[in-house]
Amino acid sequence: MDWTVGKMDAFIIKGKSSLSGEVDIHGAKNSALPILAATLLSGGVCVLENCPELSDVENAIEILKSLGCKVRREADRVIVDSESVSTCRVEPELMHKIRSSIVFMGALIGRTGCAHLSFPGGCELGPRPIDIHINSLKRLGVVIDEKHGHFSCTTPNGVNGVTLNLPFPSVGATENIIMAAVTSQGTTKIHNAAREPEIVDLANFLNRCGANIYGAGEGVITIDGVHQLHGCTHRIIPDRIEAATYMAAAAVTGSTITLNNVISDHIEPVYYVFREAGCSIRTYKNKLLIQSPERLKRVKLIRTLVYPGFPTDAQAPVMAMLTVANGTSMFIETIFQNRYKHVDELIKMGANIKTEERVAVVEGVKSLYGAKVAATDLRSGAALVIAGLAAKGETTVTNVYHIDRGYEQLTENLRKLGADIYRTTIGE
Repeated sequence: MDWTVGKMDAFIIKGKSSLSGEVDIHGAKNSALPILAATLLSGGVCVLENCPELSDVENAIEILKSLGCKVRREADRVIVDSESVSTCRVEPELMHKIRSSIVFMGALIGRTGCAHLSFPGGCELGPRPIDIHINSLKRLGVVIDEKHGHFSCTTPNGVNGVTLNLPFPSVGATENIIMAAVTSQGTTKIHNAAREPEIVDLANFLNRCGANIYGAGEGVITIDGVHQLHGCTHRIIPDRIEAATYMAAAAVTGSTITLNNVISDHIEPVYYVFREAGCSIRTYKNKLLIQSPERLKRVKLIRTLVYPGFPTDAQAPVMAMLTVANGTSMFIETIFQNRYKHVDELIKMGANIKTEERVAVVEGVKSLYGAKVAATDLRSGAALVIAGLAAKGETTVTNVYHIDRGYEQLTENLRKLGADIYRTTIGE
């Protein structure tokens, strides 16, 4: 896909179509990005299977190329040869394209002993300080000079293992620490580490490259430093947020669909919401069947939490789903301060939502109505698509370049399920 045209593209949706059939879930964006950065540590050839074709992923590949790596894509496989890394500097224009570019800090430190980069970009979800990253890396022996949003990282005495107690189980900080420590001297222990499946996937990838990482997915992760890593072949885990989004699409349209290529345990934190809303969920091996009632019930309370709690990335799609539920649902967003940007757009479609700081109260309405709305970030874009599927009339979703960051072939997959949706290019 030519990502440069994304800002002129829009989705046109004619709602009220029932969905049916099967959809394949792609590889996880939030797993692919740190693993792509971690290929720097191998110093050899890594083959990543089930790697999604997303604008964020392609931007991460551009960063790797700018550092001297040889990268090519073959369908859903990305092959990275990091033997010839020639610099530890990432240009600001590349850093600004994706929030997860900050994980290149830990990867570059682990590979080259230095990193020169700027503050990352990504969706505007309110303050997301990287002080946990910076303070933890300093404890490992990294000297960091920060001026005007640019970071210069050096390791004059190498990276040395320590015990770290994180004030918050930050996913990005946990990833950066792991990558910086994996080739360090000694042992690093991370207490209050993030437990997300994507952390486990990163550790599994690095262990296949020769690392010694234990406890990923638990509260304490131990990294025994090794002298050198090597290349490997690794399959990216399925995207649990994409799966939850398609579940919301089925629920909002009163449909029954099957998701293929899922890991049920990873999606389990969202099951209670769908079941309380009246949906039936059945799993078998790597498949999930969701059956939805004609009209959803309200969900009393949804509180976003770190894994294994309800994921903040699923909040917007599920809120869109509950705008047409019977009764009042309440959301409490505990992760980000500015994650209700989709609310104003949903209100344009007839939703009844009131927000105050981190709380949103959704009074279900009998129907939404088509309107022209704009995605303000990745998950808000998904929420507007879900709302469009349930709305009477035609919905136009603009700024779909946000959606391209995290959903591969969204319109194609929804059309296969029976949705009336297509992508078009509109004037600026």
